[in-house]
Amino acid sequence: MHTKEKSQSIDTLCGLFGRSRQAFYKGIKRRNQEIYDQELIVQMVQKKRKLMPRIGGRKLYSLLKPDIPLNIPVGRDKFFSILRENQLLVKRKRYRAITTMSNHWLRKYPNLVKEMIPEAPNQLWVSDITYIQTKAGFVYLFLITDAYSRKILGWKTADTLEAKHAIKALDMAVSQLPAKVEGLIHHSDRGVQYCSYKYVDKLNKHGIQVSMTENGDPLENAIAERINGILKSEWLNDMEFESLQKAHPAVKQVIQIYNQERPHSSIEMLTPQQAHNQAGHLNRLWKNYYKKPQDLCINQL
Repeated sequence: MHTKEKSQSIDTLCGLFGRSRQAFYKGIKRRNQEIYDQELIVQMVQKKRKLMPRIGGRKLYSLLKPDIPLNIPVGRDKFFSILRENQLLVKRKRYRAITTMSNHWLRKYPNLVKEMIPEAPNQLWVSDITYIQTKAGFVYLFLITDAYSRKILGWKTADTLEAKHAIKALDMAVSQLPAKVEGLIHHSDRGVQYCSYKYVDKLNKHGIQVSMTENGDPLENAIAERINGILKSEWLNDMEFESLQKAHPAVKQVIQIYNQERPHSSIEMLTPQQAHNQAGHLNRLWKNYYKKPQDLCINQL
């Protein structure tokens, strides 16, 4: 189209919509800027997702907000719109595996933490076991997490569910205990690993109280279950491992990223390490940005 014809077409459009030529060009400039701004946000999200591939939108916004240029007006609603328009929302995957063997004759302990809300680190630890699939078969991940900060304090990968591996994870957690900690409770399911004499003896040796779920309801150990779910759904389920030996260093890196980099909605968008360095009540900060149940993504923690 020749310049004169193009100019006439612009004049026609301006006349149809009652706009001046100046307003027409201003609108084009504004739209081009919006496209540029959105592309910048998408690039920032993709860069962060290389480190945390399945991190949810709330955490992404919390992480990226300080780095978004002040001249780009992107609030939380706009941010989620950009994610949705670019197919960057992360859908939840559901997995289920049985790692608890509670049908045994060893002593079981009462639940000491019903409705307990810890107000500082090292008041309540929660333990659980999950599985990781490798080409050589299933391997297991034993975890101990601080319920206040959500920091993973102890962990162990293993090719069996033997109690000795749970004890290794406990040893790692105990090694991080500050001096003169009192009143710490260790909560778990009623699995044979946590009821074993050696495991309970180690807890008693360090003055840690023993608490267990009472009716098999996973909600009684919800925080531990949730941490398992985060590690698997945001990282481990999308990784391929040849064997336990190959999985171990990857798990180590994932836990380091989880503790140091990933914010939690349930601890005021702090990372577990940040929360572990403080005390006091922590507020949950989340809002549902997902309109349809089938679009629900990993959230809340």
